[in-house]
Amino acid sequence: MSKIAFSIGTRAELIKVFPVLKRLKDYTLIHTGQHNISELLQRFKLREPDVVLSEPPKDSTKFYFNTTQAIKWSLQMTKKIGNAAKEQGAKVLVYHGDTMTTAASAIAAKRSKLIGVHLEAGLRSGSILEPFPEEISRIISDNFSKISFAVSNQTKKNLKNSFFFTGKAIKTGNTIVDSALEAYKLARKDIKPPKGDYAIVTAHRQENLRSYDRMLRLVRIVKSVPIDTYFFAHDNTIKALKKFRLFKPLAKHAKIAKISNYLAFIPWLAKSKLVLTDGGSIQEESLVFKKPCLILRNRTERQEGLETGINFLTKLNIEESKKKINEYLSSEFKIPIFVNPYGRPGVSTKVVNELKRLI
Repeated sequence: MSKIAFSIGTRAELIKVFPVLKRLKDYTLIHTGQHNISELLQRFKLREPDVVLSEPPKDSTKFYFNTTQAIKWSLQMTKKIGNAAKEQGAKVLVYHGDTMTTAASAIAAKRSKLIGVHLEAGLRSGSILEPFPEEISRIISDNFSKISFAVSNQTKKNLKNSFFFTGKAIKTGNTIVDSALEAYKLARKDIKPPKGDYAIVTAHRQENLRSYDRMLRLVRIVKSVPIDTYFFAHDNTIKALKKFRLFKPLAKHAKIAKISNYLAFIPWLAKSKLVLTDGGSIQEESLVFKKPCLILRNRTERQEGLETGINFLTKLNIEESKKKINEYLSSEFKIPIFVNPYGRPGVSTKVVNELKRLI
């Protein structure tokens, strides 16, 4: 038994937390079952969870667009997570990011009188609908937590300026800096991306996948990329593209493949010429590897990246996106010198040191 328990639900959470687990070593791992994380645990050489609270899905996620089912599951997890942590003898409950598991864990920590610690705290887009439901999850998680590890100066200010925030805000940086570099080191010998210039694309935000207009604009932006393009698609993205009859038009321009595991994907990102995404973490990874990134959204909670000169918020404007694509791919464009707002390698060590002070 350990005094520190981690509640993990999704692959993205595990990706960002694995460097912390590697350094901490003595921990209890609670898996809510929101995603299947078995393959990642093996690849990161981490042990199996001590507790699994629900059967993980075979596909990308349990819920797709079933909001009622997602809410019901989250409420069940709130009770289960707290009980599991206490049964394991935990004093501290750590959770990451902005998922349903994150919010449920924050509430569970508060109800169970555990020290709730939110990793990657303070991110805000300014709209509860963009991205949905992640923005709501962030607000819940920050306001229910005893300790919030802010990823940047701006996110620490966001926490301090929140009317409902009563916890302690500590700026640590973002563990993605360690995750991306360590994953790349593990994978680069085995994964060989294509030679030459190419772009990679990911898209899975609910506000995009639910809207024909947004998906149409997204596809048109992708089709405007003049170099080889690889679209790494989630299961729900493929379903949405087929539903809106956009799969075949997209496939004429981009090579579409199901999203693979993180260690297989990260070398592709590291060697790419251009990134297009509506995801969150990939915006941060683009800064780690200094890759120009078009954000296929109306808003972003990663505001710091926009100031570096290599992250561009498209607002799904086709013409503005074309201009930025041409600018980034121009032989005259040079990556500007910038300091990564999310920190330097070693963020995970800072997090571990802070956690040890709590027990």
